[in-house]
Amino acid sequence: MMHDLYMALRRLQRATEIHAKRLGRHSGLTPIQLLILHSIQVSEEGTLGSLARQVSVSQATLSTIIDRLESRQLLKRVRSQSDKRKVHLCLTEDGEAVIQAEPALLPSAFLERFGELADWEQHMLLASLQRVAGLFEEGHKPASILMDDEPLV
Repeated sequence: MMHDLYMALRRLQRATEIHAKRLGRHSGLTPIQLLILHSIQVSEEGTLGSLARQVSVSQATLSTIIDRLESRQLLKRVRSQSDKRKVHLCLTEDGEAVIQAEPALLPSAFLERFGELADWEQHMLLASLQRVAGLFEEGHKPASILMDDEPLV
């Protein structure tokens, strides 16, 4: 059982590594950089702290990535008008263009096959992957945060 579990995780890792290389060749960005750009686009009013939690990186790591993206003029930091202590992140026109031009964060063939699954199966797979990720993390996430109402595809 342990061997099969490891082999399944290894296949998943290998597939994501191959797709990450394709993304890098196409856009010149790493998957985490693209994920951050997508997350900023979706959240509109995100702060560094909330974004770090959302993409599962430390604030220090996120800050370094944000610096790189900002130097490439893909995003900018904007001080909050209501609370000058807060800094929000927003995409520049170049950042928006990168998101429109780059391939999907997940391979299109995978997204197509995943989209053909019944809703219950999509939710089950997502919950299972989140559970596996939680088992690898130090603290175990409660089951209540595993399911949400956001669309999966």
